[in-house]
Amino acid sequence: MRHQKILVCVYALLMASLVRPAAVQAEESERKRPNIVFIFSDDHAVQAIGAYGSTLNETPRIDQIAREGMVFDRSFCANSICGPSRATILTGRHSHLTGFMRNGDRFNGEQPTFPKLLQQAGYQTAVIGKWHLGTQPTGFDHWEVLDDQGNYYNPDFLQTDGSRKRHEGYCTDLIGDKSLQWLDARDPQRPFLLMCHHKAPHRNWAPHPRHFGKYRLGTIPEPETLFDDLSGRSELLAASEMSIARHFYWGHDMKFKGDNPFPAHFMSGLKNSEYERMTPAQREEWDRYYEPENRAFIERLEREELSEEEITRWKYQRYMHDYLGCVAAIDENVGRILDYLDSHGLAENTIVIYCSDQGFYLGEHGWYDKRWMFEESLRMPLLVRWPRVVTAGTRSQAMIQNIDYAPTFLDFAGLEPHSNMQGTSFLPILKDGGQVPNGWRDAIYYAFYENEGAHRVAAHEGVRTDRYKAIYFHATNEWNLFDLETDPHEMLSRHNDPEYQVVLTELQQRWRELRAHYRVHSAIIPESRWAEEWWRERYQKKLQAARDSDVDVVFIGDSITQSWEGAGKATWDAHFAKLNSLNLGFSGDRTEHVLWRLKRNSLQNKQPQAVVLMIGTNNTGHLMQSPNEVAEGIREIVDTLRILAPHAKILLLGVFPRDQNPTAAGRINNAAINTLIGEYQDDVHIKFLDLTDQFLEADGTLSAEVMPDYLHLSSEGYRRWADGILPTLREWNIISD
Repeated sequence: MRHQKILVCVYALLMASLVRPAAVQAEESERKRPNIVFIFSDDHAVQAIGAYGSTLNETPRIDQIAREGMVFDRSFCANSICGPSRATILTGRHSHLTGFMRNGDRFNGEQPTFPKLLQQAGYQTAVIGKWHLGTQPTGFDHWEVLDDQGNYYNPDFLQTDGSRKRHEGYCTDLIGDKSLQWLDARDPQRPFLLMCHHKAPHRNWAPHPRHFGKYRLGTIPEPETLFDDLSGRSELLAASEMSIARHFYWGHDMKFKGDNPFPAHFMSGLKNSEYERMTPAQREEWDRYYEPENRAFIERLEREELSEEEITRWKYQRYMHDYLGCVAAIDENVGRILDYLDSHGLAENTIVIYCSDQGFYLGEHGWYDKRWMFEESLRMPLLVRWPRVVTAGTRSQAMIQNIDYAPTFLDFAGLEPHSNMQGTSFLPILKDGGQVPNGWRDAIYYAFYENEGAHRVAAHEGVRTDRYKAIYFHATNEWNLFDLETDPHEMLSRHNDPEYQVVLTELQQRWRELRAHYRVHSAIIPESRWAEEWWRERYQKKLQAARDSDVDVVFIGDSITQSWEGAGKATWDAHFAKLNSLNLGFSGDRTEHVLWRLKRNSLQNKQPQAVVLMIGTNNTGHLMQSPNEVAEGIREIVDTLRILAPHAKILLLGVFPRDQNPTAAGRINNAAINTLIGEYQDDVHIKFLDLTDQFLEADGTLSAEVMPDYLHLSSEGYRRWADGILPTLREWNIISD
């Protein structure tokens, strides 16, 4: 009997351990889900990280992640520029699909992002530091982000409640402080995502005084290609404005005070804005270090003792002193987070990732900055520590791209990637000692879109494989080809070398395949028609009209919309002139041209009550573009409008019928577009209206009375168009007649 009682007790204890209360089980399950600390810097080149073999500096705390985790040697960005890279990381999509292709775009916070999905799965989420996406963060329980680029000294932080607070101190340290404060304040029973995003080492490279002189002028090794003349490659490279020799500012970059007395050697016009923000005590400490070096150099310039080469070398040394000093502060603050995780017992169940938004030129090819698809800019540092999962001290040669981050972070939490994400989780690589899985990508796709933006780097695309890189330059319709095995510094393009023609052909085909795979097409990539004088004049006239008056209703489209000012004027005057209406129709425009106009703020920040949108027939007529592609272009326009005018109702019209014959290819293509875009209606902000029946005869043909050329409307056609949309505008209380 005694033995039976013992067995009963043991059985009861066993069952109690197996059948725990649901709350207890949930709590234990939450504790098993790993925390994620994502430490992110801006413009940190792999050449300035010890774990990547730096000969310039030491980064002991970042290197600690490498020693205790994995280093990815072939990690690349998809678009080497700050905001677009951040948008890609959040969404797992290439820039043409995130809607954020250039700095200055505005991120659509309604789209799926990995922080949102983690938050929905129970993670606490926070982003602290640089955001730089033009709209407020979404998907975060807590955020404190820098205003735009932010400042190194005494920065302003935007708060979750919409307020702005200035903090005295050094930005990198303040971001570290705020990150640790959030870790202290979080709910210890729930897993968390902390995105600690540093401004540094972004231009203008203002180090903390504790790092003044850490990398002394004259002691920093120069890259082999500092005096690259850029021959043997596209002439567009030499036309860009990012050279150390010619494009550093006297105040902003080189930290001199006052007017520039040497315009032949330095650019004028940008002051050192960091100095202007400093307290008197900060300025005194700054001057104590910089002024003696500055005076000594200026005296040598005045005595004309220095050659052009010697001046460039001095500029490089000053640049590197400041850049590496900024990196040193990041490294220290990485260490603060690692120490916190250790001291609070969080290290084992916390994944720590260190990376940067892209690489940076540290004098290679004579450049600073990024953008061009050369290795120094294309490569991103990526180091991951996850105790008991990632083998310490391992390296991987797998080709990783920043489209992979979002799926991987979700995979960490046991979540599936969103269906629109284009990347692939690299968690299997982390678990398997860095081995490249069967079927992993053999090439990455790259695209840069800014063209006439800062530094005048021409738009270009490309593909990089294990050994080769091919770059296509839009402006000159030319290719460059580099053999990275025999020419690791990319000094000579082989595109005209007969021995490399097969290689070039293969890479061009791979480029086309990747473009198709990632849905890269013209309908969603903003394009200007600036070279056309009439178009440019109309664009400027419409900008002025938007600036000068209130706007209640905006009509957006192509020539059919523009001709409200022609054949449709009588109907316009009868119904829409009494409103504050703006006609943004441009003859010949396709979806990509409307996108260009919108992304350059053709609404001039006005908040209309309604937008009437009809676009796409020229995508059919000019290119016979597939319905799927045109529909994607229209979707991007709608999403952009939602950002620019979040409270506006959007009346999305089906593309009007064209061609007299109902079975004509253009008519069928437009009808297929309408089937797809009809799904964009959400009954809140967007209403879809197909007016096809307004224009067709009973037998399905178009009458010349309605469309004289079977595309553009007559005055009768505009009357029918108005009749079709007026009920909706009345329903929305936009019009009352």
